[in-house]
Amino acid sequence: MPQSIPRLKTSDFSIIEQVTDGGRGAGYVLDFTDPTFSQFFRDEIGVNIDDVRFSTEGGSKWKRLRSFLRVSDASMILKTLVALWEYRGAVPGLAKRHPIDPETEDSYRRIVERFGGTLPGKATAPAPLESIPSASILDRLKEQLIEISKMEPQRRGYAFEAFLKDVFDAYGLVGKAAFRLTGEQIDGSFEFEHQTYLLEAKWQNDKTAAKDLRDFHGKLDSKADWARGLFVSNSGFTDEGLQSFGNGKRIICMDGLDLYEIFHNRRSFVEVLRLKLRAAVETGRPFVSVRDLLPTN
Repeated sequence: MPQSIPRLKTSDFSIIEQVTDGGRGAGYVLDFTDPTFSQFFRDEIGVNIDDVRFSTEGGSKWKRLRSFLRVSDASMILKTLVALWEYRGAVPGLAKRHPIDPETEDSYRRIVERFGGTLPGKATAPAPLESIPSASILDRLKEQLIEISKMEPQRRGYAFEAFLKDVFDAYGLVGKAAFRLTGEQIDGSFEFEHQTYLLEAKWQNDKTAAKDLRDFHGKLDSKADWARGLFVSNSGFTDEGLQSFGNGKRIICMDGLDLYEIFHNRRSFVEVLRLKLRAAVETGRPFVSVRDLLPTN
């Protein structure tokens, strides 16, 4: 028998409203103003939410969203629900300012799953973010890194991407494997402090130059305004490349020596990310080595 086309039920709208307005009940949707609400729908959904068709129930942001969902097909409903959830998790502090209880989150996830989609992992990661994996896990990661160094170049690149996903997962950062979008390859992603970071991973003989940094930053520019990136180059970065790339970008960088320092001296990967982000904010520099951030005694 053919599968029935999913539709939103009355109870679904109640759950969606709880997730998107934080229980305020005044027509709000997350932290959107009218202009940013319109921009979000243009950029992420490809829809003019200000169209009069979506004002039949009223002009508030929630009422326009509800009207839009009532008349949209299943694929557009799914796209919108996922995009709203990802925005909620990506904007710093937004999820904390508008918390939802676990039952409501589970209900929202079931709505998305009914429409054939999935949401990113829950905010409570498998391992506490501040924890350091066991010695056996760190030893396994070090062994993986050594094995990758023995591979031929093409296979080595793919293995390095998979290895970094294992690192993210070991530290509770909910890693995602490499994926392709139209016209571009993304080497992976992970979640850190309610932000999604895209990954660029390179293992080559030469140090990474400015062109590769610019190319990766171009991928971020084509995504949401809040997108950030981590560029991991095992061979490091040229001084000229970092200087030419410039300061004040949305990328932080890590090299093979950073990874060695993390595993060999049992550093917290999460702490390293925080320190690199702080250094980038304070100095504008996308790369500061772990040894400079956490000098050994």
